[in-house]
Amino acid sequence: MAEYRINDLAEASGVSVRNIRVYQDRGLLPSPTIRGRTGWYSDEHLVRLNLISRMLERGYTFATISELLHAAHYGMRVEQVLRGAPRGGRFRNFKRAATITITELRKTLNATDRSIALSQKLGLLVKDGAHYAIRNPELLEGAETLVKAGIDIDLLLDRWVRVQDDLEDVAKSFVSIITDKYFDENLPDLGEEQVSKMAELIQTVRPMAHDIVESTFRKALDQQISAAIGEASTYFDATAPSSDEGSDAGVDAGVREPTADGAQAPRDVGDRVD
Repeated sequence: MAEYRINDLAEASGVSVRNIRVYQDRGLLPSPTIRGRTGWYSDEHLVRLNLISRMLERGYTFATISELLHAAHYGMRVEQVLRGAPRGGRFRNFKRAATITITELRKTLNATDRSIALSQKLGLLVKDGAHYAIRNPELLEGAETLVKAGIDIDLLLDRWVRVQDDLEDVAKSFVSIITDKYFDENLPDLGEEQVSKMAELIQTVRPMAHDIVESTFRKALDQQISAAIGEASTYFDATAPSSDEGSDAGVDAGVREPTADGAQAPRDVGDRVD
């Protein structure tokens, strides 16, 4: 994957260095990877810049572009953005990421040096001076809830790494639907029209792949949740008292039988009457 310094990125994209920094400040463009004192940008930044430029040319405002880009990141469709999400919902905040200190991370998430480093590697946290920028505040809120319930944050992050590796294979398998057809010995001889067609087909696969993965995962997750609840129910059913035991328990608890005049009297003289 190609890497660019900011001047190289400006030249490749046709966007000025000043505007690149503006887009970052507006939350439209992710921050570069910092190595030493140099910020390095990737092909993903170049693609994002080209998209922003095309949207600006079509008259979209910064606010609208930000909403649409964030919505795309979370798998939302345009109609969902236009319909609007309820205030306080999962997608309520399309503003620039919030920040948190390392002290707050350790306090709220019991974060260790390992978990903080892993969160950076996964892109959840980005070092921002003495603070960390939070790319996904909703995810952090969910993680805090798990930690309060006694779940180790490292366990969640390790699962994330595992899923990320698995999904890279899944993504490759979907893209290969197109590349297996076009990436052969004739690839160097493909004309511009065929390359454009190939790129268009890959973009067609993208939303289909997302819907397939999302619906399949939702179904699998529902099945696992049902299985877990079923297992817990079986345990409680096995330890619950039988109907006969329930009747005896009722007597011990002071169940009354009506007397001739309708009053409630103890069934057994030995029953305790409170």
